[in-house]
Amino acid sequence: MEQFKLGEMEQRFAEMIWKKAPIASGELAKLCGEAFGWKRTTAYTMLKRLCDRRIFANQDGMVVALMSREEFQAARGEQFINEAFDGSLPRFLAAFSQRKKMSEKEVEALKKIIEEME
Repeated sequence: MEQFKLGEMEQRFAEMIWKKAPIASGELAKLCGEAFGWKRTTAYTMLKRLCDRRIFANQDGMVVALMSREEFQAARGEQFINEAFDGSLPRFLAAFSQRKKMSEKEVEALKKIIEEME
C-alpha cells in the first residue's frame, strides 16, 4: 500500500477530517453516515487505514491530523516523483513541460522557488 496514495473515498474522508479536526471519533462516524451513507464500523475502518499511514491519529477518541493537507500533498508529489522519475525533479519538469506549455507566470514562479532554495 502506498502511504500517500488515496482512493476516491479515502480522499473524501480525509478532506472531511482536515476540515473538522480535531473532532471526536463518534461525531466523525455520524458525519460519515450523513455524507457517505456509511455505518459506524465503516467509518472506523477507514479511519484506522489512514491512521496506519500516519496521516491522522485517534487520540483518546479525538481524531487529529498528523499532517496538514498541504504537507500530505507535498509528500504525495514527492512519492510520485520518486517512483516515476527516480526522484529527479528536473526529469519530471522536462516530461511535464513536453506535454503542457507553461505560461510565463508559471515559469517565473518556478524561477522564484529555485532562487529561494539557493
